[in-house]
Amino acid sequence: MPEPQEPQAAATAPNSPDAGPAAGAAVPSQGAPVAVAVAEAGPAPGRPRSLWSDAWHDLRRRPSFVIPALIILLLLVIAVFPGWFTSASPRAADLTNHYLQKPQLTHFFSPEWLGYNQQGQSVYARIIYGTRASIVIGLSVTVLVMIFGSLVGMLAGYFGGWVDTVLSRLTDIFLGIPFLLGTMVILVSFDTRSEWTVTLALAFLGWTTIARVMRGSVIAVKQADYVAAARSLGAGTWRILMRHILPNAVAPVIVVGMVALGGYITAEAVLSFLGIGLSDPAISWGADINRAQERIRNAPHILLYPSILLSITILSFLMLGDAVRDALDPKLR
Repeated sequence: MPEPQEPQAAATAPNSPDAGPAAGAAVPSQGAPVAVAVAEAGPAPGRPRSLWSDAWHDLRRRPSFVIPALIILLLLVIAVFPGWFTSASPRAADLTNHYLQKPQLTHFFSPEWLGYNQQGQSVYARIIYGTRASIVIGLSVTVLVMIFGSLVGMLAGYFGGWVDTVLSRLTDIFLGIPFLLGTMVILVSFDTRSEWTVTLALAFLGWTTIARVMRGSVIAVKQADYVAAARSLGAGTWRILMRHILPNAVAPVIVVGMVALGGYITAEAVLSFLGIGLSDPAISWGADINRAQERIRNAPHILLYPSILLSITILSFLMLGDAVRDALDPKLR
C-alpha cells in the first residue's frame, strides 16, 4: 500500500517578503496603522468625565457663564461685606447740604458719587446696602422651594398611584393661585415685614414649578437599569431615592432654580415698590425706586442707578441659568 503523503510545506520562508500570513494570523485591514498607533499610545489618561465635570469643562470656556458668574460673585461679596465698599451710612440724612444733590461722577466710590435723594441720603450707600436684601431673599427663596418642591416631586414621581394623584392635585391647587397676588394677600396681614417674612411668603407659593420638573425627571430616571439593580439587591426606598434617583434627576431642577432666582429677586423688588414688601428700616431697591418716581423729572439719578443695578442683577442670574441649562442638556451640544 502506498504510504500517506505528508502535507507539502510552504515554498517560501515565513520571513520572506513573498510569504503570506501564517496560519491563524489576522489579516491586517486598511485601518491597521491607525489601530496600531492608538494601541502604542496607550489608554486615554484619566477616567471618563461625569455629567457635572463635563458641564463645568464646557461652562468655564463660555463668556456667557464667566461674566455673569463674576458679577454675581461681586454682588455676593457686597451683600456680605457692604462696609468694604462704602463708609457712609445708608440712613444718614442731611437735608440742609445734600437735598437732591447731583452725582459727582469724578468722586469714585465716595458717598456723593451717585448723588443724594430727596431725604439727603447717599444713593450709592443705599444701593450697596440694598444689595443684601435682594440677594438674601432671592437665594433663600430658591433654596426653600428647591428643597420642598424636589421632595414633593420625588415622592410623586417615584411612588405613583394615589401618592402621585394627591401630590399632583395639591401642586395644581397652588399653581392655580396667582403668584404675586397671592404673595401680596399673605404679606398685607403682617404689620412689619422683614426679610424672612417676605422669603416665606414667596416660598409658600413658589415651589410648584420645581415639583413638576422633579416629578417628570424622577419618572424618567426610575426606569433605569441601575435603579432596578439596586432594588433587586435589597436597597431600601430611602437609599434608592437619595443615592440613585436624586443625583441623576436633580440637574433639570438646578437649572430651573437658577433661572427662577432672578424672578424671585424681581418679585421682591415689585412687592417693595408697591409698598407691600420690606418695611422700614429695611433697605430695598424696589422701595427706593418707588420713592424716586416722584422726582423723576428734576432728579432722575435717584431712580436711574437703583434700576440699573436691579436690572444687571436679574440679567446676570438669567444668563447664568441659561448657560447652565445649555451645558447640562446633551441635545444642545
